[in-house]
Amino acid sequence: MDSPEGATIRSEQKFRKFLKSLVRKQPQDLLLVIGTGVSAAVAPGIPALCSWRSCIEAVLGAAEQLEVLHPGDVAEFRNKVIKERDLLVVAHDLIRKMSPRTGDTKPNFFQDCLMEVFDNLEQHIQNPVVLQSILRLMERGTMVLTTNYDNLLEIFGQQQGKPMESLDLKDKDKVLQWARGHVKYGVLHIHGLYTDPCGMVLDPSGYKDVTQDPEVMEVLQNLYRTKSFLFLGCGETLRDQIFQALFLYTVKNKVDLEHYMLVLKENEDHFFKLQADMLLHGIKVVSYGDCFQQFPEYVQDLAAQICKQRSPDAERVDSTTLLGTSCVDCAKRKLGESGTDSPKRIKQSDNDIPTLE
Repeated sequence: MDSPEGATIRSEQKFRKFLKSLVRKQPQDLLLVIGTGVSAAVAPGIPALCSWRSCIEAVLGAAEQLEVLHPGDVAEFRNKVIKERDLLVVAHDLIRKMSPRTGDTKPNFFQDCLMEVFDNLEQHIQNPVVLQSILRLMERGTMVLTTNYDNLLEIFGQQQGKPMESLDLKDKDKVLQWARGHVKYGVLHIHGLYTDPCGMVLDPSGYKDVTQDPEVMEVLQNLYRTKSFLFLGCGETLRDQIFQALFLYTVKNKVDLEHYMLVLKENEDHFFKLQADMLLHGIKVVSYGDCFQQFPEYVQDLAAQICKQRSPDAERVDSTTLLGTSCVDCAKRKLGESGTDSPKRIKQSDNDIPTLE
């Protein structure tokens, strides 16, 4: 049975209002950006999924246990994790430390440490509510990209019988197919995937080739101009250099865009300042609650609301084709009863109700 606290959270969620501009979006008009908050909600038992800092600390722990890094180096890196603001630099230096000293940055022991940290991910899925909601949106045409190294979404989707694909920026052909909507169950990992450490992007040089490819940049930036990005569990994503290079600082006229970001409202002053700042980037900041436990249920309810929307094409088919067919049959029957040889042409009026002409 649910705990009283859990029941209270769900009760509060039921009465929460959603932005009409968001819930009235068609699923195919959305692009989800998945951050560490999603992984933390799905697999809370793996600290390395919760944040960049936790991931580096877990890798250092694995390196220490496997004895693939000198104790002095472990201590030095742990000190850097505490003091260094740019953790991407720390991660990059750590990879180099555990790689061959031949100028080749191809990981060696670093890969072993990652495998140790992320071993048997599927066994750690405790709360799949968010993943279920994301898959439900993907079924209806929503695209997904992530800054995460894990493939929890793909693992869960495959368990549900979906043909999930993990994509990275270095596979140009696949990226172009995905950006043009031809890979329905594709998840674009803009930082790469832990299962392929060689493809992981950890510093500006790692995505330099991508940002210099005009075709890739154009199709990706076109998504930022034409889709509504919905940021889920993305506390630090907008500070991410790769995301900035791909979207944030390269697309002009941001105030004409309409993107959304779900955030935890811990501090009221900070929350409203963030709202004001993000509007300058065309991003509407929305609170899912004042505690992280509310995040999964909020995403579930939000996805349900969006999936209720019917596409304009479907509505037009329902009101004209179905109703129209019925009226045509009635008209033919009446005309036949009156002895008229040729039925009159059916005219469609502005309110979609067929009339006789």
